Order: sequence, then structure tokens, then C-alpha cells
Amino acid sequence: MKTQAMLPILAAALALSGCTMIPKYERPSAPIASRYPVGPDTNATPAAAEISWREVFPDERLKKLIEHALTNNLDLRVAILNVEQSRAQYRITRSDSFPHVNGSGSFVRSGAANRTADSWNASLGTTAYELDLFGRVRSLNAQALEKFLATAEARRSAQISLVAQVAEDYFTLLETGEQLALARQTLAAVRESYALNRATFEAGASSELDLRTAEGQVENANINVLTFERQLALAENSLTLLLGGVLPDDLPRPGAFSATNQVAEIPAGLPSELIGRRPDILEAEHTLKAANAGIGAARAQFFPTITLTGSLGTTSSEFEKLFGAGTGIWSFSPQVTLPIFTAGQTRANVDSAKVGAQIEIAHYQKAIQTAFREVADALATTRSYSEQLTAQGALIQAQQRRYELANLRYRQGDDTYLNVLSAQQDLYNAQQNQITAQLNRLTGQIALFKALGGGWK
Repeated sequence: MKTQAMLPILAAALALSGCTMIPKYERPSAPIASRYPVGPDTNATPAAAEISWREVFPDERLKKLIEHALTNNLDLRVAILNVEQSRAQYRITRSDSFPHVNGSGSFVRSGAANRTADSWNASLGTTAYELDLFGRVRSLNAQALEKFLATAEARRSAQISLVAQVAEDYFTLLETGEQLALARQTLAAVRESYALNRATFEAGASSELDLRTAEGQVENANINVLTFERQLALAENSLTLLLGGVLPDDLPRPGAFSATNQVAEIPAGLPSELIGRRPDILEAEHTLKAANAGIGAARAQFFPTITLTGSLGTTSSEFEKLFGAGTGIWSFSPQVTLPIFTAGQTRANVDSAKVGAQIEIAHYQKAIQTAFREVADALATTRSYSEQLTAQGALIQAQQRRYELANLRYRQGDDTYLNVLSAQQDLYNAQQNQITAQLNRLTGQIALFKALGGGWK
């Protein structure tokens, strides 16, 4: 009869053991438009998450640098170790779902009235194992799992950011080299012009004003060379830090900075598809799910906590008889803790967990909005600078012709050297701006690659 009476209780306990107090998760709405404001291929099939960074960056030298950074960069190494630590923490939390069995042994010798007594003990037992009837432990397990998954997405995000940063620093290094070459070329040209002015001044055919103007032009060009030499050294230092060490010796030659295929075109796809491929958005969603699981753990505190303590072993006054017949001992001690009065603490824990989930919803939606803006900005930047480069090329042609005509008129004595100086300076500025626009276009393409969450493979 007693066994039959226990069956419904055991059945109810088993039914409850499959339940938790975690609210049903529903993905929050994405507060973004269905299309990007500007940019080509906004409705193209999304492929950014499937494209390898090796396909995005065809430059062989850049590929080698990225490989080196992925192996040696210390920030990425920390991100990887954080994943390992989070995985270990999840395993620690999950272990609470199972009884912890401990073995123990002891020997006690006591004496009284000139008599001594020995006692040998050996046992296996579990201490305070919680029967998770209301899902508190399972809720904590779910919370730890989501935190681990969030850390894994953070590692993906760190890798994508590292690849993008190496590419950006690499192209900045090439751009600085182009600016330095242009500055040296300009310095050579103004030195030649200064030599001509000096010769004509000494022959009495030009004024000292023209000579000093040409001299100032030489010094200004020399300052530009020194400036870009310094910037080139700083750019190399920045790239070296990202690589986690010195630059490799066996690097291929760099591609032409002015090439149009330095970064492959990536289809943007639809804004809604960012949710499934941007690691930072996935990280925010896992963090939200962890907060949602925390509500279940807080709700379970309203219900009784049942813990079991038990042991099975043997005891004897002689070690040789410790495991013999008649030496067995056992103990079983269930304990029920029922919250009766907590001065509102349990309710406050639930309210706090609910507010925490609402905060994570806001973070999740903000991550989506930030991703939408980053893609839209990158599309607009790439498109704008592509058009600007065409206009910049036409401007250089016009300024080059103007400089040639001004220089010819000056040599023929039909114009002042100030017009030559003005034309030369405007030509130099146009050439500088073209190099800068090329870097900005590349930077926009890299930003689009990063914003779409691509290059993970």
C-alpha cells in the first residue's frame, strides 16, 4: 500500500523535473527599415557571411599579413581564451544537475580509564544534491549556456574586426607610401624650378621675389616629405602591433594602390538578414536569452527547495574486518526549505530579472539599429568615393594642363612666377586628394565587409 501511494508522488516529481519557469522566448521586432537608404545591390542574395576573407581581399601580401595576425594577435587570443573560460564555466554550472559523489575514510583512536578503542570508517555519499523539481538548476544551466554562446559570437566578431583592421592599416600604409612618393616627386620638381629661378635671378632676368618664392616652395615640399616619412613609420608600427610581432620576411610584393579590385564587391542583401549573420547581434540575442533564463531561476525561488544528503559505507574497530559482513552503515537525510517570509526579496529578484531582460531587449534592438546604420554608411561611402575618384581624375588633368601653360608663359616672360606657384600647388592638392579618396573608398569597402558580418570562414 505504501509503495502504491508513493507512485503518484514519484510520477508528479518526474513530470515537474521536465519543467522550468523560463518565459517563452520570442525574438523582439527589428526596428529598422526594409531597405537601405542608398547603395547598389540592396536586394541581392546575401552572401557576406559565406564569403571567405581570402575572396574579399585578393592581394597576396595582405592575405599573408592577415594570416599572421590571426595566429599572433593578442587581442584575438584573449577572445579565444574567453570562449574557453566561458565553456568551462558552463560545464561547472551544468555539473550541479548531477549528484556529486564523494568518498571518505577515517581512523579514530580514543582512550579512557587505561583503555583504548579504534574505529575505522569508509563511505561514499552525496551532500545537498538538489532535486530540481521546479527548474531552478536547469534555468541556471540555460543561462550559462547562452552566456557561453554569446562569448563565442564575441570571438567571431573579434576575428572579423581584426581582419578588417589589418586590411585598413595595410591600405593606410600603401596610401602613405603613395603620398610620400608624390611629395618626393614634387620636391624634385620644385628644386628644378628653384634652380632655374636662381639662374635667371643671377643673370638679372628675374626678381628676388620670384627666387624667394621658389625657395619657400622647396622648403614646403621638403616639410611634406618629412611629414609623410614620419606617418609611414607610424603606419608600419600600427600594423606591426596588429600582427603581434615583426612583419614577416617572405611577403609577396604589394598590389598597385590605385587598382580597382583591391577589395571584392560584397552584396549587401536585405537589412532583415543582418540579424542572422552579424556576430554582435547574435551575441546580444544570446545575452537576452540568458537574461530570460534568469527570470526562470528567480521564479523558482518561490517554491520549495528539496535537497538530499546520503551516504553508504562500512565501519569496524579493526581494519582487517572493515569490509566484512555486518559492518555496513547508511544514512539518508532529505531536507525541504520552503520560503515563507523574505521581506519581498524573492519578488524583488523576479522583478530585477524581468527588468534585466527588458534592458537586454533594448541592447539587442540597438545592436540591430547600429548594424543597419553601419551598412548604410558603408554603402553611401563606397558609392560616393567611387564617383569622387572619377571627378578627381578629371580635375587632375585640368590642373596638370593649367600648370604646364603657366610654366610655359613664365618661361616666355608672359606671366609671373606666382601663377606657376598657384598652379603647381593646386595640382599637388588635387593629386593628394585623389590618393586620399582612393583610401576612403577602400576603407568604405572594408567597412561594408565588416558591417555585413562577412569573412568568418
